[in-house]
Amino acid sequence: MRSIVLPPLSALYGAVTRARLTLYRRGTFRTTTLDRPVISVGNITSGGTGKTPLVEWVARTLAAEGKKVCILTRGYGRSHPDRHVLVSDWQTVFASASEAGDEAYLLAKNLEGVAAVISDANRAAAGKDAIKHLNPDCFVLDDGFQHLRLARDLNIVTIDATNPWGGGSLLPYGRLREPRSSLSRADCLVITRADQAEGIQSLRSELAQLTVGCPQFLSRMRTVRIAPLTDPSESPDLPQRSAAFCAVGNPQSFFSQLRDEGQELSFTKAFPDHYSYTQKDLDRLVNAAKKAGVEALITTAKDAVKLQSLTIAMPCYILEISIDVENSEELRKLIRRTAGQSSGES
Repeated sequence: MRSIVLPPLSALYGAVTRARLTLYRRGTFRTTTLDRPVISVGNITSGGTGKTPLVEWVARTLAAEGKKVCILTRGYGRSHPDRHVLVSDWQTVFASASEAGDEAYLLAKNLEGVAAVISDANRAAAGKDAIKHLNPDCFVLDDGFQHLRLARDLNIVTIDATNPWGGGSLLPYGRLREPRSSLSRADCLVITRADQAEGIQSLRSELAQLTVGCPQFLSRMRTVRIAPLTDPSESPDLPQRSAAFCAVGNPQSFFSQLRDEGQELSFTKAFPDHYSYTQKDLDRLVNAAKKAGVEALITTAKDAVKLQSLTIAMPCYILEISIDVENSEELRKLIRRTAGQSSGES
């Protein structure tokens, strides 16, 4: 039944998407330009493409240049998605993970003292409010490729090398949010998880045909550390055999990275992206882990922010990652050049 119903829905989704793009291109739908440079980091498929670590990388690059950076994000999965939430200024985190959204909260915690973070579905309005009350030098637009309401000066698009086209079909039959031809709007591409995929050169050639003259950068996810959930400042005493669970867009990438770090995973459990855990979920995980003969669980940093109020009756660890970009200085030059110019749609 699913295979019969979903292709027509994908065709309808595609028609609506193309119509929307046309209306923005003709100026029927208005685009807001902020009086600050805007750097967008987005993707063309739903699910995890390694976008959040790149947002953090871009924010740190700008902050290293002495810029006051503000991240504008939708705050997906938060308890009240219609609210404007100041997640953090440059010093203090004000909102919880449920109020901000898990990724927004993680960015705020990781970037304390580096960047401000705002969760708001209307990122154009959020940007105007930030200029009035926070006076940032520049913005990083999280998950911004489809957010055409807000003009941007640099369009960075992430492509997950392990699943670049999300099955090849538009939502909901596949995971493409737009036709591949929409990549022509990109100013540069960051191919993520390049170390976990084969056929990279073939992918790069295909992307070059879709985005003539667009710079490409390869990247990989690097393990920063594996730390105890209860006290991340402690040194881990992690057994080699463990069980892993997560609620991220690309769970297999997380499991593969753990195996690359030498972990023997007795079992893995993937929940839907942005899933809100219950105590019953964790009790079941612990029971399954004990039956499998392991004494520890491992999860992602994104998941860890949602576990603080719950009890896990065995040691649990967090895999913390960052992104490594090949030829990173060239990408930094693009970012610096953008941050130094007046705003205007690219």
